[in-house]
Amino acid sequence: MNPTRALNISIVGATGAVGAELIRLLEASQIPVNRLRLLASRNSAGRQVRFRDEICFVEALDEIGDLETDIAFLCAGSAVSLEWAPRFAAQGALVIDNSNAFRMDPDVPLVVPQVNPSALSDRPRRGIVANPNCSTIQLVRALRPLATALNVHQIILATYQAASGVGLMGIDELRNGTSAALEGNSGPPAARFPVPLPFNVIPQIGEIDLEGVSLEERKLAQEARKILAMPDLRLTSTCVRVPVENGHSEAVYIEFEKPFRLEQVHQLLAQEAGIRLYADGIREGYPTPRFITNPEDVHVARVRVNRQNPRGLWLWVVADNLQVGAALNALLIAQLAIANRVIGGK
Repeated sequence: MNPTRALNISIVGATGAVGAELIRLLEASQIPVNRLRLLASRNSAGRQVRFRDEICFVEALDEIGDLETDIAFLCAGSAVSLEWAPRFAAQGALVIDNSNAFRMDPDVPLVVPQVNPSALSDRPRRGIVANPNCSTIQLVRALRPLATALNVHQIILATYQAASGVGLMGIDELRNGTSAALEGNSGPPAARFPVPLPFNVIPQIGEIDLEGVSLEERKLAQEARKILAMPDLRLTSTCVRVPVENGHSEAVYIEFEKPFRLEQVHQLLAQEAGIRLYADGIREGYPTPRFITNPEDVHVARVRVNRQNPRGLWLWVVADNLQVGAALNALLIAQLAIANRVIGGK
């Protein structure tokens, strides 16, 4: 997997929640780094970040002139990605974009390395690879072994998504609002969420269209179809924000074309790399976002057959949305690109 030379790597949005997690994971990885360039807004310029026994200074993105790099990780939202991803790609970088800007572009691979690694066999036409939505990644990783072996009729799910899904400001808003509520104060008005999140659940993530479907719900369906190469997949969801700092949970109902054996489902999930299966719910219990033990795994529990429908299966799926759902998947895309000689072979 190692390239023939050390790589120059840039991270846009380096001081945000995903950017900070990416720096930590990159530091612990085996990827040889010649130069790490940390880019953010002017407000963050000048901050110091330690990386592999060196000090890196954060630079203001809109003040740099040299965009040459081998890999550019973009973790600063769709508006920044739309402007800067083509500019980095034009200078020869492989851009790994964490926003929603390019995910449904037919010329941009949407990649979960454990699910569709062949999508990155060649250098992308536009030089950009899209990192899927956080809730999509954990879903398709749990679905892959089941959808491969069994014919899926439809999927219905509800998500329970953490405040960190909107970054550090989402976590701060939850913490500050919770402290205010405990002290009997109304606290600051909601900024990152439609209504205050503390002690609350919000059945809206992203804007709602005229049909009553939220942006997050549209992304889940569209992205899952593209990643799984199942354009006709029937998938519907309700996406909910919950007062949890980090870690997304999903209650997933899968209806197959034919009845199945629960033992086969257990076997398929247990053999899938990166899946932690809690097969014995009585002795092993079930994962919750606060207490998952390995943040690099997708945790699957409450696996059960619908008694009223032998073709129906329930799953409880939990994952660290900053790792599995963002930074770790982006890093795995980079490692896959290196292994495929998309980059690093000069």
